[in-house]
Amino acid sequence: MKHAGLIVGLGNPGRKYARQRHNVGFMAVDNLRREAFQERASSIAAVSSGRLPAALWSWQPENGLPPWLLAEPTTYMNRSGQAVIAVCKRFGLTPAQLLVVHDELDLPLGRVRFKQGGGLAGHNGLKSIAESLGTRGFDRLRLGIGRPGPGHPVDGYVLTSFPPEERDSLESMLDLAVKGLRRYILDGMESAMNEVHPK
Repeated sequence: MKHAGLIVGLGNPGRKYARQRHNVGFMAVDNLRREAFQERASSIAAVSSGRLPAALWSWQPENGLPPWLLAEPTTYMNRSGQAVIAVCKRFGLTPAQLLVVHDELDLPLGRVRFKQGGGLAGHNGLKSIAESLGTRGFDRLRLGIGRPGPGHPVDGYVLTSFPPEERDSLESMLDLAVKGLRRYILDGMESAMNEVHPK
């Protein structure tokens, strides 16, 4: 089956990482999948990944539209590129057909931003993908997690879970991310930016 593109949520596999800040990419893709399962106008199904280091689903958003692949690497974050390039090769996809959903320290909690190519902001998952593909020219959906306070290292911060007082902001951000992803698929990057970026 020919797919129009690939949406990859970034995170670390395993239950102990599931609700950590570094895993908001996984969370957004999970919410998109759950919403798709509940709809009559779309269809979604798991794809046998064989030896590919990723969990995969094929999503057809609406009748007549070409399907998209959704993926969550089963590698750890700093080896995300191994999964992405393997999936791209298996399904004949190029970096121009890739959208990566990831956590972003340089955005406050709850902020959602699309970006086309550009820098990697020190993100190990993005760095691994860029190195594996040989290009930074892929689209991103950045999900704000904010920065830790003074004296708190970033490495530890991204591996913390969201405290109760931040969970409403987290859920609102994930809802907005799903809306943006749907708009991206239906109408492209510019329309998706208009959907989620503040006016």
